[in-house]
Amino acid sequence: MTTTDAAPTAAPARTSTAVLSLVCPQQPGIVNAVTSFLYQQGHDIVEHQQFDDALSGRLYSRTAFSSIDGGVDVAQLQAAFAPIAQKYGMDVTFSGGERQRVLVMVSKMGHCLNDLIFRWRSDTLAGDLVAVVSNHEDLRPMAEAAGLPFHHVPITAATKPEAEARLLELVDEHEADLVVLARYMQVLSDDACRKLRGRAINIHHSFLPGFKGAKPYHQAFDRGVKLVGATAHYVTPDLDEGPIIEQEVIRIDHTHDPAALATVGRDAEALALSRAVKWHCQQRVLLNGHRTVVFR
Repeated sequence: MTTTDAAPTAAPARTSTAVLSLVCPQQPGIVNAVTSFLYQQGHDIVEHQQFDDALSGRLYSRTAFSSIDGGVDVAQLQAAFAPIAQKYGMDVTFSGGERQRVLVMVSKMGHCLNDLIFRWRSDTLAGDLVAVVSNHEDLRPMAEAAGLPFHHVPITAATKPEAEARLLELVDEHEADLVVLARYMQVLSDDACRKLRGRAINIHHSFLPGFKGAKPYHQAFDRGVKLVGATAHYVTPDLDEGPIIEQEVIRIDHTHDPAALATVGRDAEALALSRAVKWHCQQRVLLNGHRTVVFR
């Protein structure tokens, strides 16, 4: 019996995935223009979603495409696509598939940070945590156990301008693409909100605008609520009123005391926030005025 060496198996080609996001007035030919362009550039479409907003007359779309071995030259694509964008009045963004760098801001409650760390380390967040910033020291052990730099930036009414300047410096130092307020119990100034426009996400319980202030779950218990939820939204100067990305709702009943309500609420907050962060990192969220279009 004779044997021959098997022919070596070729290594699979490496695939790079990128995203083209656009907003423009509704009109015929848009999808054909996008798909034809990508085909001519040697790319293969792997996912396409669009939403035609009948109220505003605008089209929103997200097209994920792949390139074999050659990678994606975002600047070259942006320049080549410019005549098409001008023809159709498109607001276009090309993303080369780079992972988003995420800076997390916290205070004393660690459930959202813990959830984000778990999803990041299990590679299901679609972004990379790069640092944790807090106005308290409580969550330093959690951050450092995950190998994340921890920055303590105390803040008072008198030191708020200096503290916020330091926060923005840290965003730049860590080259953060996204800032996540994971139960950061400080109100950002209008100036800070404007500087972080479209790249800062906050989480809060969904009782708002009801049950404001201290002990919202005690207030909700006193009113006999039957639903507990959480809202993840972009940060704007209008407190807790930015464009909503995701909401989670969990049904409860009369057996839930304030402590049980708070536990359910923390679960809802962690779920809503992690989804919002993931979808933002995947370029699945487009702003539509005070609302969002989310291609899940």
